[in-house]
Amino acid sequence: MKNQLTIALLLLTGLLHAQYAVDLYVASDGRAEYTSIQAAVDAAKSFPDERITIHVANGVYEEKVKIYAWNNRVTLLGESADSTIIRFGDYFDGIGRGRNSTFHTATLLVQGDEFEARNLTVENTAGPVGQAVAVAVEADRAEFYDCRFLGNQDTLYADGANARQYYRDCYIEGTTDFIFGGATALFENCTVHAKSNSYLTAASTPEGREYGFVFLNCRLTAAEEVHSVYLGRPWRSFARTVFAYCEMGDHIVPAGWDNWSSPEKEKTVFYAEYENTGAGARPDVRVEWSRQLTAGEAARLSKEHVLRPFLLPEMTD
Repeated sequence: MKNQLTIALLLLTGLLHAQYAVDLYVASDGRAEYTSIQAAVDAAKSFPDERITIHVANGVYEEKVKIYAWNNRVTLLGESADSTIIRFGDYFDGIGRGRNSTFHTATLLVQGDEFEARNLTVENTAGPVGQAVAVAVEADRAEFYDCRFLGNQDTLYADGANARQYYRDCYIEGTTDFIFGGATALFENCTVHAKSNSYLTAASTPEGREYGFVFLNCRLTAAEEVHSVYLGRPWRSFARTVFAYCEMGDHIVPAGWDNWSSPEKEKTVFYAEYENTGAGARPDVRVEWSRQLTAGEAARLSKEHVLRPFLLPEMTD
């Protein structure tokens, strides 16, 4: 009798855990249960015990998608990176939300931890009209694989004072500050494509963080007419950005880095490089307040080390 009761309890526990779908399907042409990605997200269980995968068929999805904080452990799995496309066209001056309008423009907003995306294109279609975010990631332990982020100014907002993010085999394009924010983010085997003479990154790393943006084995490319691009400038005083083992085109300016008209930030930022290649890799003529990593420092630039857990700041009165 005792064994039968134990088995019954185990079966009941299994049923309770399985009372929600862990695979949801989206197709813009009506072939699946949902025709919009947001509808599938809204149907997903909040705070799930198991990862929920939203399978997205090839097609163009004209919508803004929000992965809320309660939608943790969600995967958006596209059918193919070049043909599964989420796009929208909000931009700073077009939405009228005041001085912080930039942060309301994202086509895809991710706030749920342990998010994952594969084989997707996310685009802000507003054009060169100022700040217009394609992807905003404010979550911890978010990962992107084989994704394409298309836009102009402010394409990718990688943020969260206590957030770690990983981007692998992704394509990111834009004009000004098109990778920006305060997250600890590792970009590995990515292509970073400049569409104008401007700045690739604008980190706002919180004070005390060992890493901000780290680019490993990435390719820095540019449109044909582009010839003067900086690796980065500091959105905030303690910005930290590193390029290591990257291939840099000749569009990268010899100085490499800019202080955003704030000479005082030269004393607080951490801008570094290591064994980059290509015509744009010019360690001998970089600004004197940047640096080249040592072999020992470069050896620590692994996913396990850069994205390891870090201590949270103390609460203050």
